[in-house]
Amino acid sequence: MLGRIGRFSVAAGLAGFSAAAHADEAGSPETVIVTGTHVASYTQETSPSPISVYDAGQFAATGFSDLGQALEAVSPAINFPHSATTPSAANTRAITMRGMSPDEVLVLVNGKRWQTSAVLDFNSSVGRGSAPYDLGAIPLSAIDHVEVLEDSAAAQYGSDAIAGVVNIILKSNDHGGLASAQAGITDEGDGAGFDLAASQGFTLGDEGHLTLSADIRHQDITNRAGIDPRFGRVTGQIGDPRSFDIGIAADAGYALDRTWQAYGSLIVSRRLSQSGAQYRTPSVAPALYPNGFVPQTRPLIWDSTAITGLRGELGGGFHLDVSNSFGFTDAHFDVKNTANVALGAASPRQFYAGSEQYWQDDVAATVSRDLDDVLMAGNIAAGLEFRREHYAIAEGAPLSYQQGGAQGFPGFAPRLPVDEARSAFGTFLDLSLDPAPWLVTDLAGRYDHYSDFGDALTWKGTARANVTGWLAFRGALGTGFRAPSLQQQYFSSVVSQINPAGMIVHTGTYQVGDPIAAALGARPLKAEQSHNYTAGAVVTPLPGLSLSGDWYEIDVHNRIALSDTMTGAEVLAVLAAAGVGDVQQVQFFTNAADTRTRGYDVSADYAADVWQGAALDARLQYGQYRTQLRHLDANPVIPGLPLLGTTSKALLVSAQPMDKLTSAITLDWAPVSATVSVDHYGPWVSAPIGVIQHFGSKTLLNLSAGFDVTGTVTVSGGIENVTDQYPDRLVGAAVTGIGFTYGEESPFGVNGRSYFLRVTLKN
Repeated sequence: MLGRIGRFSVAAGLAGFSAAAHADEAGSPETVIVTGTHVASYTQETSPSPISVYDAGQFAATGFSDLGQALEAVSPAINFPHSATTPSAANTRAITMRGMSPDEVLVLVNGKRWQTSAVLDFNSSVGRGSAPYDLGAIPLSAIDHVEVLEDSAAAQYGSDAIAGVVNIILKSNDHGGLASAQAGITDEGDGAGFDLAASQGFTLGDEGHLTLSADIRHQDITNRAGIDPRFGRVTGQIGDPRSFDIGIAADAGYALDRTWQAYGSLIVSRRLSQSGAQYRTPSVAPALYPNGFVPQTRPLIWDSTAITGLRGELGGGFHLDVSNSFGFTDAHFDVKNTANVALGAASPRQFYAGSEQYWQDDVAATVSRDLDDVLMAGNIAAGLEFRREHYAIAEGAPLSYQQGGAQGFPGFAPRLPVDEARSAFGTFLDLSLDPAPWLVTDLAGRYDHYSDFGDALTWKGTARANVTGWLAFRGALGTGFRAPSLQQQYFSSVVSQINPAGMIVHTGTYQVGDPIAAALGARPLKAEQSHNYTAGAVVTPLPGLSLSGDWYEIDVHNRIALSDTMTGAEVLAVLAAAGVGDVQQVQFFTNAADTRTRGYDVSADYAADVWQGAALDARLQYGQYRTQLRHLDANPVIPGLPLLGTTSKALLVSAQPMDKLTSAITLDWAPVSATVSVDHYGPWVSAPIGVIQHFGSKTLLNLSAGFDVTGTVTVSGGIENVTDQYPDRLVGAAVTGIGFTYGEESPFGVNGRSYFLRVTLKN
């Protein structure tokens, strides 16, 4: 699939150079899956739970080098909101699943828990209040395929797996490789980018492998801000940030003997990006910027992941897998083209704004055994897991936060020190049995204990009935939980914003344990609790044709969200009593909401040889995702101050497309291949300036083609968003009066039509 607008520094270093998805065995319906099960024979078609497999060839055809964008282009369940002016979300864009929050989907790398970002989204964008997984930190050249489990799996994996699981499988080839170079640009002439990537496999010992991959990509800014009628020119910046990313990855396996293998993976990435805040008028800092200015937030983010493990046979049919996965993220923030207005002409124009760090260390051991001698077949697995987490905020330079601080992104200066840690222990038991030739069952239970909030007990039951050789029914029900992240419990910051009246105000985000937050209604955070239900069918009526459909419901109690920005006399009185005089608005985290997400997913896959060596691959997937607010707690201290207001409620339940369709038809007729894809985004409802606005559905057409020049060299290219679609413009004098054209919620960005060209060398 070609996908849609956004980045053009794309698609380098993929597992295959053909655009034909069926050409890569990793993504075929017969691929053995490893997500959500310990049975070593399930495939996408035979799995008792709904799961989709997307291979590197499909990602290559999208024209995107960022995994989040590429995954959104091929999966209807995945959304990738394109925040533009929010300093946290614009530079660490997150995926969501089934219209839920970014932190309600669990991300694994080779089946091991990956770390979330240190950067918490504290702005008014989709994912507000979450510490998401930053998929852009994983080089796309290192990925073999991705398994998307569209079902809750907390009973198997623990916290976060409420909406589903994304399992990223790295390349593990012991020979062969490729290198590629790509360039792209938008139809407007901005957003120019390039991507250089390479991946190579090496033999390690007699039966081992070492696979090395690297990506280097650059993206220039795009800007779709409108003319500011106050000044008769474009003053703002709305679009993709400027970024320069370097990512490297290694995956290795070494056979110690015939039954034991040591394995490991390493991923390191560095991102330097820059995004614009809202325009400041000439009256804000006239001595420094007589024509006004757009503050630029410039984070430098390092992500590192190291996985080591040992697996093999214990005897008696038992298998052991012991692993340690360590993940670390470090984000340093600078603010450029800015000013501390209290300092007047003496103000610096650039400030160091501080940093956030997060790391987790996860030790896990799993023992499993096939039960081929019990009933018809099956598997039993049990495991232990111990995880240690740490989160810290380092202060910025004093002038970055004193007396109002730097415009756009005042430096970090937590009222309470932020250097926190916790531990978590989990144990699970998973039993799969086939009591009859036509029946597959699975029952899993898990106990978790967190040092900071207590215990969680979850379970899940799954069954699949194969009625005939071409028809099967499947279903699941269970419970789940999501622990409040350390970032949600301890994040603290003050930012400057422009309110609907055009005035600059300072908004403080305070820890739930801060006396200011407690005086305004904050309470210690509890874990989210969920119940999930799924029922569906799989039909394979013809060779090469697979159809499936699944209905689901996910109820979440005590959902964690960032409150509305509270203001007014009562808020100012609390701030004054605490000795805070330079903040006008306050927000904090709360468990105030209960939600229900309900919908269905349907898919159709067809692959066949058509004529004279030509191969046809067609895929159509559709999903509906509707979330409703079932209950909202009142503020326990000041009932007149709602915990969640219009904007916060919309971002929580309706600011993502209510349905989505992804489709692609690929014809591979050597030496030529071509892909046509159509992606449809349903409507969404949001309140970007505090007033509800309905945004209409959009349909995008994308084209790509490749030509195999020599058997080792391929030239390919494409047009994204052929018909030049944009999201609906914002309405209301508060935004049109300053040239603010688009909101932060668009799932396909605001760049319009774009083009890419790629050359790939394969050995």
